[in-house]
Formats: sequence, C-alpha cells, structure tokens
Amino acid sequence: MIPLSLGEIAAVVGGTVEGDGAVTVTAPAVLDGRQAEPGGLFVAFAGEHVDGHDYVGQAGRSGAVAVLGSRPTSLPTVVVEDAQAALQALAAHAVARLRDGLTVVGLTGSQGKTSTKDLLAAVLSSAGPTIATIGSLNNELGVPLTMLRADAATRFLVLEMGARRVGDIAELTSLVAPDIAVVLNVGQAHLGEFGSRAAIARTKGELVQGLAPGGTAVLNADDPRVVEMRSLTDGPVLTFGRAEDADVRALGLALDRLGRPSFTLRTADASVPVVLPHVGAHQALNASAAAAAGLAAGVPLDMATAALANSSLSQWRMELRDLACGATLLNDSYNANPDSTRAALDALAAIEGGRRIAVLGEMLELGADSEAEHRAVGEYAASRADVVATVGEAARSIADGAGERALMLADNDTAVDWLRGHLAAGEVVLVKASRGARLDEVAAVLA
Repeated sequence: MIPLSLGEIAAVVGGTVEGDGAVTVTAPAVLDGRQAEPGGLFVAFAGEHVDGHDYVGQAGRSGAVAVLGSRPTSLPTVVVEDAQAALQALAAHAVARLRDGLTVVGLTGSQGKTSTKDLLAAVLSSAGPTIATIGSLNNELGVPLTMLRADAATRFLVLEMGARRVGDIAELTSLVAPDIAVVLNVGQAHLGEFGSRAAIARTKGELVQGLAPGGTAVLNADDPRVVEMRSLTDGPVLTFGRAEDADVRALGLALDRLGRPSFTLRTADASVPVVLPHVGAHQALNASAAAAAGLAAGVPLDMATAALANSSLSQWRMELRDLACGATLLNDSYNANPDSTRAALDALAAIEGGRRIAVLGEMLELGADSEAEHRAVGEYAASRADVVATVGEAARSIADGAGERALMLADNDTAVDWLRGHLAAGEVVLVKASRGARLDEVAAVLA
C-alpha cells in the first residue's frame, strides 16, 4: 500500500479521525486482525453476528497502527458511516495514484478464475513485480483489499472478479478500469441467483465494458457467449483456446500418467511447447488465457510458457497428494459447479491407477435446475469413476444419476471412515463439492 496518513485517508473517504491523524499507514489493509502486518490498516465491520471492532486489540498486537471503522477504537481510527464504501474509495484513490506505471488486469468467468489468475500471476511476475488476488477474494471486499496491496514498485495488478448478480462486475470496474479484461467462460455457477445464462453473460461482459480507453479484451474463442463480447469494445481483442481462429491456440494436447497436460501454444508469430505441473486437460485452456493476457501486457510467449511450467495454484485446486495407504488423492474441494465437476472427473479418469473413487458433495446456487444438474453430474461421474460416493442428503440426486456405482454417505465423518476402511494402494480418489459442503475437511483428514 502507498503510505497514507490517517488525515489523508479521512479526506479520501469522507471520515473523521479519532486519535492521532499523523499516524501513517504503510502496510496493506486487512479484515482479519490476525493477518495484520506492521504498519497496516485494520478495517472493522460491525456484522450481524461478529463485530470487527472487538478485535482491534488483536490487530494491534499483530502490527496494525490504525483502524477504518464505524466507531472510535483503542487505535487511531478513521470513523465512517459505511466501512465498505470507505474501503472501496480508499482503494480507488490508492491505485489512481499509481496508475502511470501500473498495468491492471481484470479476470472473470464462471469457472477456472482462480487457477487462471494464479497462472497469469506467474506469467506477469516473470516480467515485473506483480500483485494478484489471494485465493479467490474476488468480491466487493476482496477486490479493494487486493488493490490496496499495490505500491510504487508494483508493475502489474491482477484482479479476479466474481459476481452473484447483474451489476457486480460493473461496480468493481468503477473502482479501477482494467487495461486488460480476460473473460474465460459463461457457465452455470450461481445460475440460481442470476436466473439465466444470458444474465450471467451480461454480467461477465461488464468487465469488457469497463475497460480503460484503448484497453484489450482477452476472450475465449471456444465459448460463443464470450466471443460475442467483441461487440462490447472498440479496442483491441485477443482470443485464446483450441478453436482454429484463436490468436493464442492450444494444440496437440496430451496427458501424462498423472493427468498433467503438455501441448503447444501457437500464435501468428511463434509456436512454443508447454508442460504444466497441474492436473487436468482444462488447465491447457487456462494456460492459453494466461499467455494471451501476458501478450497483451507485453510478455513474450516464450517467457510466458517458461513461467507457466513453474507455476503453482491456490489451495484445494486440483492438488495431487500421495496418501499413506498408497492411494492418490486429487483434492479439488474448494468449490464446484457442474462444469468444473465434469472437468475434475475427467482429470480423475486420466490419472493412471487402479479403482477410481469420486467423492462428491452438493453443488450450490443452481436454482430450479439443481436436481437435474446434480443427477446429470452423477451420470457423468458413473462414466468416469468406479465408485461415486456422495456425501450428505443434499447430494442424493448425484447418487440417483450414478445408479449402480453410487454409494451414499451420510456426512463428512462417515465419508472419512469409509475411505479409511476401503482405500487401497494404487487407487485414486477425487474430493469435489461446493465450499458449503466443506469436503476440504475430508481431504485434510485423508492427507
């Protein structure tokens, strides 16, 4: 974060200073007092069940020197009526101060956002200091927190942008207009809240509409709904994917015994082989998106592919672990929707081994189509796994779709007990569900 005194912060956000207004914030803003850094800013929200102001002491012990909140605290505090609006205003101001030397990349899509963001961060980091979204903190709070981590040394700022309703991404681009907008796909994530894929497409398109003047749209050539977003900008467009007309095209895809892809990325000017350390054929598309965005940011293709070969992904995304029993765990438990679950099942099927077990839980926010989508995923799982173990009553429709290959387990503890008693050496087990199912707990006990 750029250094700002409390007096300056108060002027930016329309607040008042309680305490020493000369105190200067030099480290990032946080919402969790345990994560505060020396010189940092603790943003306190008074929620329905938890009041952040009660944790100011914890933040201070961790190093925070000031608070942004709705009432005075034991630390110097900028008091505002709306902490969220103030946080966003502060982030917009801080990045505006850095804009001359900073390239901002916004990235969205129904699935693959976080993994592609991780790949893109690796590509851009090879060319200069890069700040990127941590994990998937991609909402109205996560985006400004990421923005406030940028400082004078930052050359690239990568902002993953999520949405749950029309207008969410437009709100985020109002904080900072990206120089590069990457749209991965239009799928079924949050379909229950959006109501239709058309509404999802409209919302993802807000990222393209929010581009800075002359900014570049980086679009998935394999997704017709994304390709149509060309019409939303007068600026340059780069496409990626496996389609013949893609500007950055992934060719010759092959998988090794652990399901890790190798392929060639081809542009009009170059052709470079890529070997990824990540599991799943779908990572080739994510990598082509990252390489295309890298080209838009001035990173040559050969430099980008070298960075991709040494990249890492956020926690609980296609993590491959050897278990003590000799089995292999594929932990993709962070979140799930029908499309991402099918991709994970494909990865499970591609890994060499004995019996394949898919441990699947509920996929949330699918609306009226939820039961049908769960059943369809169960049918697909039965074609990719020898055992489809569903966890919880909410996942019953997956079991219905999987038919004879289904095994219904009542809860996470039951799933752990069954797996401990039945996993054998050489077998492969996938753990996948929406975040609310907390199947990461199952994976953690196994590992």
